[in-house]
Amino acid sequence: MGNKLQELTDKLYNEGLSKGKAEGEALLAQSKEKAAAIVEEARKEAAAIVEKAKKDAEELSTKVSNDIRMASAQSIQATRKDIENLVIGKIADAGVKDAMASEEFLKGVITAVAQKFSSEESADISLVLPENLKSGLEPFVQNELSKLLKGGVDASFSKKIAGGFNIGPKDGGYFISMTDETLKDLIAEYLRPATRKFLFGE
Repeated sequence: MGNKLQELTDKLYNEGLSKGKAEGEALLAQSKEKAAAIVEEARKEAAAIVEKAKKDAEELSTKVSNDIRMASAQSIQATRKDIENLVIGKIADAGVKDAMASEEFLKGVITAVAQKFSSEESADISLVLPENLKSGLEPFVQNELSKLLKGGVDASFSKKIAGGFNIGPKDGGYFISMTDETLKDLIAEYLRPATRKFLFGE
């Protein structure tokens, strides 16, 4: 009887041990699988983060490179424009200021333009001249110019005009500006293509 009890006890113990061992091994295998899955997921996430960081870095590098290239092109363009304006300004300035401040030169140009107005429109003319040339040009307008034209001449003098003149019909509507500034602008526009070609080969 004692042997049978011992055998039964041993059998139950061995079965329990065997079952516990099997369950333990199953749990261990399951834990290993879960751990492997977690590691694989973490590896994928890490790879995705690295890939995204790499892509972001490439995009940033491209953007910075494009920005630098654009800023450089704009800077070169602005510098070329400054050089162009400087050269044209010097050329256009040469002689224009002196000519448009010369009483004799202005008398000739005013006479030619005013006669053209007078012959085409037979209207009174409004003339705005530089204040600093009033003493020399006022007698010319009142005496010589008035006799040449069909209509009358209404002349005024302005400090806003350094050289040259504005002319148009007295009743308004439009006027022609022949000041030193407008003449320089006109000359500059004609000079610009030739200057650009000479300076930059365009």
